[in-house]
Formats: sequence, C-alpha cells, structure tokens
Amino acid sequence: MVGLKPPEVPPTAAVKFVSAGVAACVADLCTFPLDTAKVRLQIQGEVRIPRSTSPTEYRGVLGTLSTMVRVEGPRSLYRGLAAGLQRQMGFASIRIGLYDSVKQLYTPKGAESTGLAARLLAGCTTGAVAVACAQPTDVVKVRFQANRARPESARRYRGTVDAYRTIAREEGVRGLWRGTLPNIARNAIVNCGELVTYDLLKDALLRARLMADGVPCHFVAAFGAGFCATVVASPVDVVKTRYMNASAGQYRNVLSCLLALLMQDGLAGLYKGFVPSFLRLGSWNVVMFVSYEQLQRALARDAS
Repeated sequence: MVGLKPPEVPPTAAVKFVSAGVAACVADLCTFPLDTAKVRLQIQGEVRIPRSTSPTEYRGVLGTLSTMVRVEGPRSLYRGLAAGLQRQMGFASIRIGLYDSVKQLYTPKGAESTGLAARLLAGCTTGAVAVACAQPTDVVKVRFQANRARPESARRYRGTVDAYRTIAREEGVRGLWRGTLPNIARNAIVNCGELVTYDLLKDALLRARLMADGVPCHFVAAFGAGFCATVVASPVDVVKTRYMNASAGQYRNVLSCLLALLMQDGLAGLYKGFVPSFLRLGSWNVVMFVSYEQLQRALARDAS
C-alpha cells in the first residue's frame, strides 16, 4: 500500500473510522513494549497502600525492557495487549476516524479553510467521546502492564476477561471507569497535540510545496505530532497511570493522587517515563498516521 496516491473522491467517514482503528492496532503491535516500559517507569517508587515494594528496579528504557525479559520472560512485554487492541478499535476509531467529520461541524459555512479553533474543538470533542466509550479497556490495559511488577502471589488477574469481572465485582462498575477525568484531560491534550499538530504540519508542508501528499510528508508530520503530544501530555499521563493502577481507597480522588506524586517526587515526577513515552508516542504516531493514510486510500479506491 506504500505510495498510494490520494483518491479523487475523498474517503467517507465510515472508511476513516475503520482505517483509524486498524491503523492504531498496527501501531500498538509495533510499539506496545515501549508503552509497557513507560507504565513500569511511571509507577516505580510509588508508595502503595498496603505498603509493598517491588524487588525489581528499572533504569531507563532499554534497562526496563531487558529487565522485564530477564525476570519475567519476553511475553511480559506484551501483557495487556488484548485489552490494548480492544481499546484502539473503539478508541482510535472515534478520536481519529471521526476527527475530520467533527472538524467540519465546527467550521463556519463558506469558510475557505478550517481555523485553529475548529481543529482544537474537534480534537477535544472526539477525544472526550472516545474516552467515555473505551475507558474500561484502558483501565484493564494499565492494570495488566503494571501487574507483573508485583510478586507472583500479589498478581491481581488471571486474564483479560477475569480483569473486567474482578474490577466490576470488587470496585463496582465505576471501577471500570476509574481515572476517566484525568484520561479525558490527557486525551483532549493528546488529541490536540497529535491530530491538530499533524493536521497543521501536513497542511503547511503541502501549501509550501515542500513535499507531496505521500509517505515522506506523513512521516515528518507524524513525528512532529508525536513529540508535541508527549511534551504537553506527559504530566497528565503519569497521574492517569498511577490513579488507574491504584488499589481501592489508595487515593481519594485524582487531585490527591497528583499531590501525593508531587510530595514524593516533586515536579520531576510529572515527567517520569518521558523517554519511553516519546519513543512510544513518536513511533506510534509515525506507524499509525502512515498506515491510516494508506489504508483509507486503499479502502476508498476499493469502494469506488
């Protein structure tokens, strides 16, 4: 599919919806170990209730990955993948696949181009709706990625289905939506950082005729979007990860989680796991946007 030219007829909303979900799953398959390393680094050193300490200490991205492989085996790098793919099919399909359609709703009729405000509103809207729909899959994914950091006797779930059941039974249905507010905040920021930055960079490259509408252009725009999203979203992402992974009653609310993090680690704690976050989000954006552009063009051509 590499090198497919833009179709004469723009892809429909349904084509974009499906393409976004599939492309996000491809990106997750390629970058999931980096996401797991990010989660482990973000929760490392966290004071838990009841108090417990992990005998394993992680140092850096490569150190975290190698330690996980040595201590837990290669499969540990993909723990929670099933929930991650479930999340992407429901989450990315909405926040990415419907972005262009929602952007048009916010664009005044007769406008020659879409303004920055309309793009930002569209990013916030699709990000919030996606979180509301797919939050349980995100909670389970984070729990699984953090699960192996505990001693074997303290592991919480036997499988993905068991995780959904256990969380609902022990914490109530609300437990499956734990961390929804910080996740909405994070994904509003990430969506604007990713989609709006990608949108603007791609438009700028095409208007300046620096690149044609092809893979190199998509690669450059996606890389820039990944870096921007990581810088602005890392603080919220750290709080989100810790709050989702917390035991029942460990934190009163999101604010208490944030205050505990600041008291323990200071402002630097808000950027724990920044390197794996950037490596993951940057590479995820490149794989996802390049795949997304090519998939929607291929599906649009098949449909025409």
